[in-house]
Amino acid sequence: MNFSLVKDVVGLLEQFESENKNSQYSSDVDGFKSWIYNKESMTNNDEADAPYWEGKESGRSPESAISTLLVHLNRYAKTYSKSAISGSDFATQEDFIYLINLKAFGEMTKMELIKKNIQDKPVGMLIITRLIKQGWVHQTDSNDDKRTKLIKITEQGIEALENQMKKIRSATNIVSGNLNYSEKMDLIRILNKLDKFHYPIFNRNIDSKDLISTVYQEYSFEKN
Repeated sequence: MNFSLVKDVVGLLEQFESENKNSQYSSDVDGFKSWIYNKESMTNNDEADAPYWEGKESGRSPESAISTLLVHLNRYAKTYSKSAISGSDFATQEDFIYLINLKAFGEMTKMELIKKNIQDKPVGMLIITRLIKQGWVHQTDSNDDKRTKLIKITEQGIEALENQMKKIRSATNIVSGNLNYSEKMDLIRILNKLDKFHYPIFNRNIDSKDLISTVYQEYSFEKN
């Protein structure tokens, strides 16, 4: 046995555990592999390989560029989603996204469905109410807690979804644009990392007035 190699691996595992206190990565082999991959990517990407972004020459930060680009991409995606549901009974893209989640993951509580779609409770409740009126979802009392409502997609909801799926798939294909397969995989890794960072924070429902200060206190950020 190569004990030197074992020692190096154990050292890496200790470093992974130390740097993963905020659970940005899952505490398993997949999380460890993702951490190593991202660490290697950061090591190999020096300033000479850094891309151009608008305002870079005048000192605009990469964080500012990332934030703006994510907002732009979200708006582009919404325009394609709006086209995908035109002429249908769907009112918003959230309607079919809620149905897709119910079809994929099965029955769940209202709050589980709302959180899965990263939305506030009032907005999520309005969407669920709309879906119930359409007959696309059905709600029942939970056997564990009669105050909790379980939501399940109906046959009518599945049919409405399937009637629109061709357009929806076309919209999602367009959103990924001209990226090749390798670029898509890289983007998924990066977005998954961001999602794993933000999702636990979102689920804590921190008051808006305290959100930024709380995150800055708990995570290692340089204050601008």
